[in-house]
Amino acid sequence: MLKLGDRALSSSADVPLIAVTSGEPAGIGPDICLMLAKRTFAARIVVLGDRSLFAARARQLDARVDVRDFDPGGVSATGILEVLHTPLVVGCSAGTTDPANARYVLALLDRAVDGCLGREFAAMVTAPVDKGVISSAGIPFTGHTEYLARRTGTDQVVMMLVGGGMRVALATTHLALKEVSSAITRAGLERVIRVLAASLSRFYGMARPNILVTGLNPHCGEAGHLGREEIEVIAPVLEKLRAEGFSLRGPLAADTLFSRENLREADCVLAMYHDQGLPVLKFASFGAGVNVTLGLPIIRTSVDHGTALSLAGTGKADPGSLAVAIEAAIEMVRAQATSA
Repeated sequence: MLKLGDRALSSSADVPLIAVTSGEPAGIGPDICLMLAKRTFAARIVVLGDRSLFAARARQLDARVDVRDFDPGGVSATGILEVLHTPLVVGCSAGTTDPANARYVLALLDRAVDGCLGREFAAMVTAPVDKGVISSAGIPFTGHTEYLARRTGTDQVVMMLVGGGMRVALATTHLALKEVSSAITRAGLERVIRVLAASLSRFYGMARPNILVTGLNPHCGEAGHLGREEIEVIAPVLEKLRAEGFSLRGPLAADTLFSRENLREADCVLAMYHDQGLPVLKFASFGAGVNVTLGLPIIRTSVDHGTALSLAGTGKADPGSLAVAIEAAIEMVRAQATSA
């Protein structure tokens, strides 16, 4: 795995340089990026996007932010938003999407990935994108997680959200519910658990993380009467990995797994599909959660919310999740540098 830090951490006082992609230009991404200028981090932040978009949105929000071109040799300061300029394809108004700008959104991601792979950036943090707008432009796109996996040539990534005192990872990501069962295979589930355990050790200092694993079906299939995935897929994988020393409990019924007693001893929960595990975490942490992509050769974190088009340009957007995502990326950079 690529070791970050040789270049990115060699800047002034070993301060990491974090790239923030501003996401869907018509959404709240530009708004919450502008709000970063009022905060301080143990890192230097560079926002990727169109400088004219930020300047226009700052005027709309009456935000006193000095939008400047990023200077690799400079230093950050409160009240200044450093922008690595990438031009919009067409003009943009807050709240009104245009599929023509789908290529712009992906160009931001590509630039951040290239910068991380080339060690220009220590990590990337992503503001929300609109999957539907990108797809309507004729570009197959199911989410950041899958796109970054393809872009970096990574065979297995794991989506994990952190917040509300919990870590919840997913065995599958953005799939239609009818496709989930066939997507859960012994080989695939084993790969997910290996990536998850290794990442918890690497970035969170857990030598032997205790992972709770859900079943797929109601009541874990009721001994096969409501489905056999627990018997034929999930349980055999857990048994195999336990024999290797992994600390795994399950398969457990998802409707009772998220009890205080269970979570008290858990380092992470592995859910089988998106809406099985994430509603619980988002209920406990919405607006302050972080989405982390594990298994990539780069560090990537993200907000836990969408584009919120109705809030764009109103001044009502909350930058909390983006700030927490940046802090999480900084902590991961430090952990990786320590373990390198």
